[in-house]
Amino acid sequence: MLNALPLSALPPLGGAWAVPTDRARVGFLRNSGRHGPLDHDAAAKARVAESLAELLGLDYAGLVDDNGPAPSGPPLYLVPSDTLTSLEAAHRLGIRAPEDFFGGVAPHPFVATKLVSHPLVRPEADAPAGWCTDADWRERIQAATLPGWSVFTPADAREAARRLLVGGSLRLKDPAGVGGVGQWVVRSLDELDAHLLALGESRIARCGLVLERNLRQVVTHSVGQARVGTHLASYHGTQVLTNNHRGVEVYGGSTLRVVRGGFDALLADVSHGPVRRAVERAMTFHEAVMAAYPGTMASRCNYDIAQGVDDAGRAWCGVLEQSWRIGGASGAEIAALHALHADPSARRVRASTCETYADDVTLPLGAWVLYDGPDPHGGRLVKHVMVSKDVDA
Repeated sequence: MLNALPLSALPPLGGAWAVPTDRARVGFLRNSGRHGPLDHDAAAKARVAESLAELLGLDYAGLVDDNGPAPSGPPLYLVPSDTLTSLEAAHRLGIRAPEDFFGGVAPHPFVATKLVSHPLVRPEADAPAGWCTDADWRERIQAATLPGWSVFTPADAREAARRLLVGGSLRLKDPAGVGGVGQWVVRSLDELDAHLLALGESRIARCGLVLERNLRQVVTHSVGQARVGTHLASYHGTQVLTNNHRGVEVYGGSTLRVVRGGFDALLADVSHGPVRRAVERAMTFHEAVMAAYPGTMASRCNYDIAQGVDDAGRAWCGVLEQSWRIGGASGAEIAALHALHADPSARRVRASTCETYADDVTLPLGAWVLYDGPDPHGGRLVKHVMVSKDVDA
């Protein structure tokens, strides 16, 4: 399933670009600030990067450390472990266009966080250098997300809270939090003040906070796109949770309906209803952020869209956050690109990732294993990918 055919076997896609011919190898760039042996997350991402090299028909150079000497030879097609948060850092690595890498580049650190999901409480409010205050962007981003604001002072946080609490509870978010960590439901200004005091004014000024409408009965959709050389696919899907060896709920995998082509092809493949609304919100968000922050690049993007009701029972649908780095669903993304490449007549496939915390694991026939080893907290962890042409299975 994962042995690449020659690139010429894939029909050209409208507007597609190819990896520059001087990039003869693919490297996995560990730019998360961690060093030493790869943990299970980085090891799985490195395996995806290796498979991406197979897809392109290029050699795999292995691990590239961002604080080590630059590899000799031609420039590498890079797969960064995290979003690059400055154009200078990207250019230093030889990344100047989306065809140079798999992942994302943000012109400012805050652009890679949840902060860009909401405008300021007022155009002149405190914000980091580079923040977009354009009225058109504000209107477009509000159309794609839940009601909310990004703030950098306790006073602005209270103003945002006063507006939101009129309609029910709000959700306070650490902009860099992952997997639901660093989020609190707030039902009063007194509750908010307690959180603001704990966080501290200097941290709020440095990192910012997000306040948005809190929802119940939430269904979270994933909408994304992966582009590697002439290979382009877009998808919608859902995530599942599982229990790790400590009994804590964690990410358990994703199931994606993957369509050959861009977001327009995905939208054409989706009927009216909740999924279509999720795709439309993701497209609006994607276009708004790319236009507001010049220099932003993403050859891989994933958007989480929540659909649910507020405390008064009113229905809402909006983008929660973006991910422009190789992620938990990327094994399914790259496996889908392999499957579409192997069968030029296929227009769509179903791809899924599964993370299992158990000492006794029976893998389905045809599973592609990304990681099989120890969980940091004890016990065995297996991550695998499956692909099927039966998209309704």
